[in-house]
Amino acid sequence: MIEILNSYPEGILAFSAKGEVTTEDYTNTLIPAIEECITQFDKVTVLYHLGPEFTGYTAGAMFSDAKVGLAHLSKWEKIAVVSDVSWVRKGIHMLGFMAMSSQTFQ
Repeated sequence: MIEILNSYPEGILAFSAKGEVTTEDYTNTLIPAIEECITQFDKVTVLYHLGPEFTGYTAGAMFSDAKVGLAHLSKWEKIAVVSDVSWVRKGIHMLGFMAMSSQTFQ
């Protein structure tokens, strides 16, 4: 399940993932919010929290994640993934270079 977190400044989308994230979570929650933000602000900054209740993605959700990322490649201002889940942190560290443009990966 993906939940939108409120109380963030305009142009910043914050999400929290709990349990298993599915294609429907992307279709019904994440993608519409991203597209609305891009329409309104041209760029989007995302804070994505994957806490201890997060158990993983379905294959369809992983495909949806890649699809939305590539569809709006020039629209990502910044992306922050916050997690204390070991495999998520390792995966982000290994694949983070793909999200880099002219910015330095830290």
